[in-house]
Amino acid sequence: MSVVAAAVCPHPPLLVPEVASGAAPELDDLRAACLAAVESLATADHILVIGAATDSGPRTFDASASGSFGAYGAPSVRIGSGPPVLPLSLAIGGWLLEQTKAAQLPRTYRAVPADTAPDLCVRLGREIADSNDRVGLLVMGDGSARRSEHSPVHLHPRAEIFDTTVANALHHRDLDVLKALDPDLAAELQAAGRAPWQVLAGALEGTSLSGDLTYEAAPYGVGYIVAGFS
Repeated sequence: MSVVAAAVCPHPPLLVPEVASGAAPELDDLRAACLAAVESLATADHILVIGAATDSGPRTFDASASGSFGAYGAPSVRIGSGPPVLPLSLAIGGWLLEQTKAAQLPRTYRAVPADTAPDLCVRLGREIADSNDRVGLLVMGDGSARRSEHSPVHLHPRAEIFDTTVANALHHRDLDVLKALDPDLAAELQAAGRAPWQVLAGALEGTSLSGDLTYEAAPYGVGYIVAGFS
């Protein structure tokens, strides 16, 4: 067997209502789109959460790995047990899973360094697809953090085009476009999803799954994209 379903979600900490506090309703549509996409993974036998990390070397964590949102003002919200070791992308992925029927499935987390070369990302995706399990992929990644003057980093003229290109590629399952994303441009645009999206492209190569884009917006000057593959 191989990848039987996939979901693509962003990982802003504000997805967690306790972090967003009074601003939580502003992301209701995004939160609902993410949860619907993750819910579709419940048909798999095993969930693999893929997300970017800032440190070097890919790392794998088992289901007990912990993630905390204390650094974002919600110390009472955490997943897993033990000291928090999950980067934000994987912690948000785990939190989303916990809100859905997919929470009951075995899961593994895989952190991919943000600067991983495209060919290595695609190769990792192909290795995932060779699994004997019926895998559901949860791919965590933000678009550009330079979409507006109110972005975390000032506006970049290519930010919106980059995000729109990714969104269209996900919707139309254009794996070649995803594989061709320029890591240097993605780094300049602070698009954290580049490496995870390219892992997805490799994992989908041998499947007939079709894409469905369900959300694309930049409410805080950061591109958020949600898509499902079934």
